[in-house]
Formats: sequence, C-alpha cells, structure tokens
Amino acid sequence: MRLAGPLRAVAVLLLVGFTWVLATAILGGDSSSVVKHFFSVTNEEPTAEPKPRRYKCGLSAPCPQKHLAFRLVSGAANVIGPKICLEDKILVSSVKNNVGRGLNIALVNDVTDLLKYLRPLHEGTLVFVASFDDPATKLNDEARRLFEELGSSVVKELTFRDSWVFVGAKGIENKSPFEQRMKNSKNSNKYEGWPESLEMDGCIPLRAPLES
Repeated sequence: MRLAGPLRAVAVLLLVGFTWVLATAILGGDSSSVVKHFFSVTNEEPTAEPKPRRYKCGLSAPCPQKHLAFRLVSGAANVIGPKICLEDKILVSSVKNNVGRGLNIALVNDVTDLLKYLRPLHEGTLVFVASFDDPATKLNDEARRLFEELGSSVVKELTFRDSWVFVGAKGIENKSPFEQRMKNSKNSNKYEGWPESLEMDGCIPLRAPLES
C-alpha cells in the first residue's frame, strides 16, 4: 500500500524523531552536542610517525662538539669482514674490499704493515683496530708493546681467534676506554671455532693536533 503525500511526510518526520531520540540516548548529552556530533566533519589526515633521526656512523645520539663519532665491528668468524666507520665515513669494510684476516687498522687512512705504521706514529694519532678471523697469531712482543703504549689493556692476553676491537692514541696518558675483547672458547663460541662478533661505538674527544 502506498502512502499519500501528507501521510508519507508524517511517517518521515516520525522516523527522524525516533532516530533523534535513540541517538540522544546512546550518545548522551544535550541535543546541541548530538547535532554537532552528526554534522561535524573532520578533515584531519592521519599523521605519519616521525622517522628516527640518523646520526653519524649510526650512533643513537649525536656527539658533542670537538668529538669524533666512530663505530667498530669485528669480523664474524672468517666469513663476514670487519667494519670501521669514522665521522660517517667507512674506512674499512668488505664492500670497500680492503679487509684482511688478522688486524684491520685505520690511522684515519688504511694500513696493512703493522710495525711499519705503528713505530713512527705522531703524537695524538688515533688508531682504530677491528679483528677478523685471528688477531693474535702474528702479534709478536714488540707489536703487543706498541698497542699497550696506545692504551690497550688486553693486547697481552689476546689469543688465537679472539674477537677484538680497539681505539687508541699515540701519547695517551691512561688506558683507552674504547676496547672490547671476546675470548675464543669452545664453551661460549657463537660460531664453530670463533666467538661472536663485537660492535663498539662512541665519541672520541679531539686532541689539539686533530682540531681544525
């Protein structure tokens, strides 16, 4: 049965009124707040979460002024090479194809011949070391003594296939705070025959000869 015009209008009004009462009961509050609820339109777009800031060499916070940001990663077993980063510049890595088994050393430049480069170091020179595979076998007494003079606390105890990362300096007065060693031990090795890789980062205060 079809409703005539006036009756149809009355039915529509009754339906609207019923909806209004129901909405007021559900949402609570006075009628003006319900009106605002139904007729308010939000144009706010969902805000994307801010990306975490990236600092030099992947540090979690920036270094203070007159400090150098660094990150050292020792090699993993004899498969993954080490990495040395200084001030967001990769000095040593497998990608750069300049890593080798033993000790990978950067004197802000890449070097290979150990004693040749350690003996004539100038005062204030920073030395970055990251081991790969085996750092100790070819370390003679003189090399170990030179690393001690650079601030190493553990170089005397380094043994076959230990993991080692170290930052020292020529003329350092105390032992370096930037050094880690993971001993090669069958009971705790992560890899078969090798301990886990070490990772160390931080901020090194500049000495006068390095300040620009």
